[in-house]
Amino acid sequence: MFQLRPAHPIQTKAIWDSEDASSASAMYSAQQSYPTNVQLPRSLQRPPYADIPAQNVAAVAPELAGVAIEYVRRGLRVQANQMLGGISALSPSHLPSSMPRSQLQQTRSLTIPLRATSQVPSLPTHVLALSRSQDSSALLVPSHAVVLASQCTSLPRLPPSTVSGHPNATVSVTLPILPLSVPSPAAFAPLHAFLYTHSVAQLLSTLVPAIPSTFLSTLTSSHAIRGTLSSGPALHRLSAHLLSSAPGMGALTNVAQNIAAVWRNAVALGVHDPELWDCLDLAWEIVLGAMNLGAGAH
Repeated sequence: MFQLRPAHPIQTKAIWDSEDASSASAMYSAQQSYPTNVQLPRSLQRPPYADIPAQNVAAVAPELAGVAIEYVRRGLRVQANQMLGGISALSPSHLPSSMPRSQLQQTRSLTIPLRATSQVPSLPTHVLALSRSQDSSALLVPSHAVVLASQCTSLPRLPPSTVSGHPNATVSVTLPILPLSVPSPAAFAPLHAFLYTHSVAQLLSTLVPAIPSTFLSTLTSSHAIRGTLSSGPALHRLSAHLLSSAPGMGALTNVAQNIAAVWRNAVALGVHDPELWDCLDLAWEIVLGAMNLGAGAH
């Protein structure tokens, strides 16, 4: 089991965080009630900056040894669609969504048939087996090691992939399983997608339900996100829209929990993308504003 280095001494677990959404809803049996004693942090603390260890990138992509990390990241953004196409090429019927942790010692790899694609995909290098210490099963997520190694400062050096079938596999591919402990496996998907696409609009729409598409279309730069964060009227409109889409403190608390779960994963992995953190800040401001509006109206 790969453990994340404790590089960031930030408390990422609070009494209002829960993996079990039903337990959160049970705290507020009346969906339309707005208690005044809900305690949430005013802001989500960012981890201190740390450089990506160059040897971690070279370990999974020897051809990138000596290449500046910013050039590596730019190159990966260009290849994002090809890599996501490689993940989509894996036959879902032969890729289980989870696996009992007790089987991880015996099952070191998965052989997965490939679906026909119109373009040559960049196949993933590993299958991540994500879990917490108390979990009985692990969530399985195909991924490219170089995407993680080039953006997650707290990851240990990952083992190189001994993938069978690369690079011209047409029938099946055998991927090694990489057990990895994260704070919230269930909330890993939005962060994982962002590491490939770097789409703030996609991430925000995942974090804040029913956010207006007209607003998402304006998020074309980091300046647009920060401009919204500094605009009281804009934040008020977004919070009011969320309140109308997810009325009741129970629904809003679930939104806050999902945002916090993505935040915990980002802190634990050591992701230092400014746009990611601005997006998390914006989502947090929106949900806190919606809670305040709901409490004030009741």
